[in-house]
Amino acid sequence: MPGLLLDTLRGMKGEKAPMWLMRQAGRYLPEYRALRAEKGGFLDLVYDSEAAAEVTLQPLRRFAFDGAILFSDILIVPHAMGQHLEFLVGEGPKLSPRLVDSGLENFTAQMERFDPIYQTVRLCREQLDESVTMLGFAGSPWTVATYMVAGEGSRDQHETRALAYRDPAQFQAIIDAIEQVSITYLRGQIDAGAEAVQLFDSWAGSLAPDEFERWVIGPNARITAALKQSHPDTPVIGFPKGAGAKLTAYAQETGVDALGLDETVDPYWADSALPEGMPVQGNLDPLLLLAGGEHLTSRIDTILHAFADRPHVFNLGHGIGQFTPIEHVEQLVAHVRGD
Repeated sequence: MPGLLLDTLRGMKGEKAPMWLMRQAGRYLPEYRALRAEKGGFLDLVYDSEAAAEVTLQPLRRFAFDGAILFSDILIVPHAMGQHLEFLVGEGPKLSPRLVDSGLENFTAQMERFDPIYQTVRLCREQLDESVTMLGFAGSPWTVATYMVAGEGSRDQHETRALAYRDPAQFQAIIDAIEQVSITYLRGQIDAGAEAVQLFDSWAGSLAPDEFERWVIGPNARITAALKQSHPDTPVIGFPKGAGAKLTAYAQETGVDALGLDETVDPYWADSALPEGMPVQGNLDPLLLLAGGEHLTSRIDTILHAFADRPHVFNLGHGIGQFTPIEHVEQLVAHVRGD
């Protein structure tokens, strides 16, 4: 029997907003830090299906969220495509060779790297209550490409943006390759038990309008169409962080079922500008959750009021911060649920 979150993503309006938080499984939880210390490196943890399932389920035991989000990383896709991936302490992910210096033809695909991720989904679905929605995800092609081209994250994605302007045919080939692998990856997650999936486009906000249309809307529309062809009942959440006013075109043209909103979006504007009845997700500022207090409660009320007349999933505008106090999350959950 579908739970409140899955019903909401399918366009039904319940009496209360279901809730999950981006990065709800992770470093702010002491039980995660203990398991991470035991298992070692981040990738070791991601590829250990039993450990990754445990991490995925940890926040559900504390907060009884309506959704469990797969514990993994968007860079599993380039890793499966054959790009070397490592996570360096204090520096974040590093990919090599960089596509600004090399070509896809130098990669040897290792699609079997997806297998432990699929097993994590299976293990989670077996252990979750049927009312809890299992969420899978992938990075959208533009955001994944920014890491593959530069070899790491960057503040303004300048190397990737420059490559897209300088050689759009080469960059299109990169996007196309990521797109096809992402479709395979998401279909595999759904077959393993994911009931909804999210496309994370964390760097969508760095693109000019024409580039946004080509590198964000186009690839996400093709991925969504492919998923709808094979899994028509699985909701797709699109999350183009930083899109601003371009959200309306994204909502109308990608075919996603629900739209994630970052913290910079005015919820009243979004409610008036987005397609009527389209489910939305968000959009509390993670830094406000870190701060807590009366302002947190007030902002929760504002968001709930703004989306009172449409299907709404309460979430953050991006991932929960590492140093967020547990008691602030408890405050959020209690207030959203009216406890």
